[in-house]
Amino acid sequence: MRLTVFWERMVDHFGPGNADTFARDHVMAELGGCTVYEALDSGWEAKDVWRVVCAVMNVPGEKR
Repeated sequence: MRLTVFWERMVDHFGPGNADTFARDHVMAELGGCTVYEALDSGWEAKDVWRVVCAVMNVPGEKR
């Protein structure tokens, strides 16, 4: 998954202002105790981060 697609999905689910806030502030154990930004910066693949976000935040199947 390209980062542009990842961010499009984040914005689609959380909204334009909330996607960035969530990615910056929400620490997830499933990402090794990192935020979305930290996980991406440390080398996590965007598709794997998106899968974690979907699981943790109960993203509906049609948005996955």
